Amino acid sequence: MRVEQPSRSSSPPPIEPAGFFTGIEIRPIILGVVVDYIATYVAIYAYFFVYLARELSKQGEVTPELLAEYMLSTEGLLVGLVIGTLGTALGGFVAGYKASKLETKHGAFVGAGSLVVSFVEQAMQSEPVAVPEWFRVVSLLIIIPAGALGGYLASAVKGMGLRLPGP
Repeated sequence: MRVEQPSRSSSPPPIEPAGFFTGIEIRPIILGVVVDYIATYVAIYAYFFVYLARELSKQGEVTPELLAEYMLSTEGLLVGLVIGTLGTALGGFVAGYKASKLETKHGAFVGAGSLVVSFVEQAMQSEPVAVPEWFRVVSLLIIIPAGALGGYLASAVKGMGLRLPGP
């Protein structure tokens, strides 16, 4: 019985570490950031100007000052934080679902992209809104993990073989 020795030219290539941006697709990330931005603003406006205005109108006249005061209260900030986190998770899910691989990484990049968009948006405001430092810190700490969670959920949906509607 004759055994063939593998040739040296057919040896596998050396293992090399993957780079930070290896495998990243930009289109799903941009789509995820856009979905995050739109979903967050639609949900916040729906909550504050539809639901909250109706609830406050039961107590008396609703003024823009009263809404602004509520939005800067602890309850208003927490509601905004939850809505923003869910919007980022949704954007991360969309990016992860549209990406061909590395869904969680794409979702995390949506969180990073949304962070950049929010910094630009705040810098463009003529009069920045004064929010408590705890709110800024919690927002910074939660945005990238929220996007990554959305991407992770997208990989789970893909793993189950579910096909969502859309192009």
